[in-house]
Amino acid sequence: MTMKFFYGPKTCALASRIALEEAGASYEPVRVDFASGEQTKPAYLAVNPKGRVPALVTDRGVLTENVAILAFVAQSHPEKKLAPLADPFAFAEMQAFNSYLASTVHVNHAHKHRGARWATEESSFLDMRRKVPETMAASFRLIETEFFRGPWVMGEAYSVADAYLFTVTRWLEGDGVDVAQFPRVADHMKRMGERPAVQAALAGE
Repeated sequence: MTMKFFYGPKTCALASRIALEEAGASYEPVRVDFASGEQTKPAYLAVNPKGRVPALVTDRGVLTENVAILAFVAQSHPEKKLAPLADPFAFAEMQAFNSYLASTVHVNHAHKHRGARWATEESSFLDMRRKVPETMAASFRLIETEFFRGPWVMGEAYSVADAYLFTVTRWLEGDGVDVAQFPRVADHMKRMGERPAVQAALAGE
């Protein structure tokens, strides 16, 4: 079957879409209109009860969460070499990086517009928003100096982790952080933007 990929423009789903493009996977993109609240409607909740993107409908069921979808795409298309599949430790390292983006960096970013997930007082929302530039910069400083091996996240070989890093790096400007202070990440972002798969994914936004 042709897989269905549910995404929202300018969301983290871009990472998985880039991976699908890199893999040359057969999939149908389905845009979820967040502006109208489509993600909260019964039709989409039947696909993903979390009411979020991405969601990938396969012949075996629905996968959600970038970390899972990225691994699935890489493992389903081993010939594309999108992950260090032959090395369990290296694969776990890649998953650790992807998990950091999902569980820490994305959460830092979400405090700008999604404060209601954690608090109810407007003063709390304001405080969360003020903190975003600091926490995002701290996370990317760690990526720049400790996690990023170069020229790609995992070293010499491109992987799905690069798609995820590119996606999150694009949020920095809006979060009040100048990517230029992280030269290795900035160079990575530029090179990623030149990849045909990335251009195809962005064109679909």
